Amino acid sequence: MTTDSGSPAHSAHPGHHAPPLVARLTIAPHVATVRHIDGVWWPHSTDLLAELPELLTALPFDWPRITHATVNGAAWPALPTHTLVDGHVVRLRRTTGRPGPDTICLVSPGHGRWDLLIIPPDTPEPEAVRIMAEMARTGEPAPA
Repeated sequence: MTTDSGSPAHSAHPGHHAPPLVARLTIAPHVATVRHIDGVWWPHSTDLLAELPELLTALPFDWPRITHATVNGAAWPALPTHTLVDGHVVRLRRTTGRPGPDTICLVSPGHGRWDLLIIPPDTPEPEAVRIMAEMARTGEPAPA
């Protein structure tokens, strides 16, 4: 398990509690066709163990329980093979071999998989908001 003592959310002044982080997530509108990207996620950091609980909590209520998460991209540090999220095991994997943008693949066996484009945490807010708004409007992320 990793800890992040350098981020503002974890280094509040004594006596002051930082507000909990809220996942910044946009899911594409529902359509009958299969898509390559199901939404976009703008994590606060590259610490997947810290970010994953907020992401899974923010998923639509009708999505099944996620049991596997694979992140694609070099920005993610090495991961343990699994973590506990809300009392259930989520298996973790990191790959750098797939070409294309950074993504996270969420899997629920017997129910399906969902691929989310990852907006890098250090992306300027106006750019990230534009990408997320385009996903909400059209079902496709805005080009960079």
